[in-house]
Amino acid sequence: MTPVTSSAAADGTPSAGAPTGGPVRTGGEAALSTGGGVPTADEAARGSGGETSTAGTAAGVAREAGAAASAAGVTVRTVHDVSGIHAVADFLADVWQMPRATPPYPPEVLHSLVHAGGAVHAAYSARSSGGRPAGASVAVFGPPGERDVYSFVAAASASGRGVGFAIKQAQRLWALERGATTMRWTFDPLVGRNARFNLVRLGAVGGEYLVDFYGPMSDGVNNGDESDRLTVVWDLVAGTPRKDDPADGRSAAEAVRRAPDGGPLALRGADRMWCRVPEDVVALRAADPALALRWRYAVREVFTEAYAEGLRPTAMSRDGWYLLTRCPSTGPTAVETGARTDAEIPCGSTSHMAAFPTACAPSAPAPDPAYPAPCASASPFASLSAGTSASPSEEQE
Repeated sequence: MTPVTSSAAADGTPSAGAPTGGPVRTGGEAALSTGGGVPTADEAARGSGGETSTAGTAAGVAREAGAAASAAGVTVRTVHDVSGIHAVADFLADVWQMPRATPPYPPEVLHSLVHAGGAVHAAYSARSSGGRPAGASVAVFGPPGERDVYSFVAAASASGRGVGFAIKQAQRLWALERGATTMRWTFDPLVGRNARFNLVRLGAVGGEYLVDFYGPMSDGVNNGDESDRLTVVWDLVAGTPRKDDPADGRSAAEAVRRAPDGGPLALRGADRMWCRVPEDVVALRAADPALALRWRYAVREVFTEAYAEGLRPTAMSRDGWYLLTRCPSTGPTAVETGARTDAEIPCGSTSHMAAFPTACAPSAPAPDPAYPAPCASASPFASLSAGTSASPSEEQE
């Protein structure tokens, strides 16, 4: 693939809540950065009769990927050489706070994935030294015939520069050039800034909710927590960012669950739901692992019950609230998502979630007297008492 290059300065776009000064990571899977308002190239993807071809889309996405790299001030390219792959492995070890001798993705594994037809992408800044990446990603193709790509990991070394967005656009272009039409990956559903990037900035939609997907994790980011993950599916052909306000209608919704901090956790509307996550679960996990784990169980139960009703996460507000809307098979809503409505968005399978119908974890700690244990209520969405605040302030775009 021709490298996506730029010598332009960073755009200075603020991060959607990412920590400042440190590496940007996502718990193992998804990109974590905001782009700089780069316009989509859907018009270039349209052929005769209004249909979309992957060839036409790739041409438009090549321009979009170049614009994203320019805005971030990076060059993005696929990596094949041994030294470059070692540099990516070291970079990912640093992001996940692991020794470079035991990185989360060893260089020999990365090299094998490339040899098998996958791709390692790396972003390089003019300010980088010694070939150190400013961001990296790894992807492989999914089952034969599904025209699907699976992204193992994507990360950027700093927030607010658009590097993560540039990396994802490079992945998108690589996949489209090879005939793929969708891309999947997983991320920690408690990391709200990742959810906003994935669901709003990229326009992906929630698929499977995976309970304790990896089991215990020993990296420096996820220690002490259970590894629930949310799968998202990205339509590579449309690539449509979400343009509506995820908080629309939330102020009138009924609070039906309390969070571990005592505030509202879940709100119900007529055909949708909102679920809140902690402001910064990575910092919370380091400061109070037990409280972070209570958040894990609380959000898990809300998502499990919502999935059973046919609701799926389709957006995330700037103040940390998921919007969950109904799948087409269970009665679509009319919420607009830019060029698409929820009725046109595919919803993912729930097969992995089905093994955990009660959302209770066998390793759950003793209940905290101040917070009810998961699954304690026979009616998970029983109303809270009147007067509960249901409309936190909303940060402006």
